[in-house]
Amino acid sequence: MSYFDAASAAPLHPVARQALLAALDEGWADPGRLYRDGRRARLLLDAAREAAAEAVGCRPDELVFTPSGTRAVQSGVAGALAGRRRTGRHAVVSAVEHSSVLHAVEDCEVSEVGVDRTGLVDAEAFASALREDTALACLQSANHEVGTVQPVAQVAELCRAAGVPLLVDAAQSLGWGPVEGGWSLLAASAHKWGGPPGVGLLAVRKGTRFVPQGPVDENLPAIVAAAASLRAVRAEAAADAGRLSALVERIRRQVPRLVPDVEVVGHPGLRLPHIVTFSCLYVDGEALLHELDRAGFAVSSGSSCTSSTLVPSHVLRAMGVLSEGNVRVSLPRGVESAEVDRFLTVLPEVVAAVRERLGAPAPSASSPAGADPDQPALVVDSLGKRCPIPVIELAKVIDDVPVGSIVSVLSDDEAARLDIPAWCDMRDQEYMGEHDAPRGVAYWVRRTG
Repeated sequence: MSYFDAASAAPLHPVARQALLAALDEGWADPGRLYRDGRRARLLLDAAREAAAEAVGCRPDELVFTPSGTRAVQSGVAGALAGRRRTGRHAVVSAVEHSSVLHAVEDCEVSEVGVDRTGLVDAEAFASALREDTALACLQSANHEVGTVQPVAQVAELCRAAGVPLLVDAAQSLGWGPVEGGWSLLAASAHKWGGPPGVGLLAVRKGTRFVPQGPVDENLPAIVAAAASLRAVRAEAAADAGRLSALVERIRRQVPRLVPDVEVVGHPGLRLPHIVTFSCLYVDGEALLHELDRAGFAVSSGSSCTSSTLVPSHVLRAMGVLSEGNVRVSLPRGVESAEVDRFLTVLPEVVAAVRERLGAPAPSASSPAGADPDQPALVVDSLGKRCPIPVIELAKVIDDVPVGSIVSVLSDDEAARLDIPAWCDMRDQEYMGEHDAPRGVAYWVRRTG
């Protein structure tokens, strides 16, 4: 099995395994006790905190370990809001934050700052959302679904000028390097960089108003392993980034050439070195992931059809890109070039097989000229059908109407609101927006050629 889902959880680094086993022997005692075994455990904990603080770029007394990255985010948000409760309960976040951040600010009045089609936040737009009652701002260092790197340093400077603390979710990026800029709080998760699961870290810089929330629960052996592995991956980061960037660029370049009707999403330059995400028209995401799994590849997806809620990924929705048939490839540090080559060989066959089962149209089109009616020339009833079926049915009939005519697609699937405009963008058809319908929504598409 080729594991291509390192953005979800990176394989345990060998240094983490070694440090974990050693700490189980040497660090089992309570580090708060004064006897010899307790003092030894305390030395291990202090050394781990110093190593992690050096990697983060903060002082050791500004950093605590938490039972998970999610807990680090929750504790950071809750502590910052408690420290600034007199300011207000307004929070500013980007529209593509991790769900742990969005859940943590649910009790606030939240302003979401949009992103462009590459997933990038505009720093000035972010700053314009700050208000006098803004207690906290949150911005990820890099996106977990598409790898786009955010302008944290610029946003942090603008937040500092407005007197608002900035919390950075650095879960995806910390293993590759420190987060630059004058951020106030930073959260991360060890299993994202090759440390053991069950360890997060939270850094709160001096001068930030912060009220700690509850006691700290420390798993000392896992903390030691997390800090040791963070130091190790940082030492290897430059070499690994160069190698993985080349492999990712190969995927970004080859997938659209090998597979028709594919959109590679995320920023082409401002991105993490190991993540590439693309979406395939006329493909059920869950079926695609299952077929890739059968072929020996573990990947993930932001498609709505891989979610029990059948709601499109909020990240892809905010970007306005295709959500159906979405695949995120996130390469682990030890991946071989031959594995990527095999993936590129297998992918076209898998996509073609899934499309054939769904009855997708052939990737071609030419057509006769025609009129320009004000009302739909053809109505496609896709009520009760989940994406990508409404898009497939649209693609099948678009050539049946004259150029300039309108096709109306009736759908009650939330994903259609994202996928039909994305299809139009990919196929150079004119999307004419949503229209009222007795049931569902009517999505109008004008044939342009």
